[in-house]
Amino acid sequence: MFENAGQIAGSIWNALNETEGLNVKDLKKAAKIKLDKELYLGLGWLLREDKLTVSGDEKEPVFALKK
Repeated sequence: MFENAGQIAGSIWNALNETEGLNVKDLKKAAKIKLDKELYLGLGWLLREDKLTVSGDEKEPVFALKK
């Protein structure tokens, strides 16, 4: 799974690039990611690279690309 972290992050970036922001459920579907841990691995990658903004609340965060 860790070998695919960059690919997962790329899928998330592509999904977010087409929207203004997505919650976890919609992002998982749009990026065609099956496992929650893969989604969070990719989100962590993008957050570490300072590519994302997070809004919403703890129960329903909304992720978007930084402009």
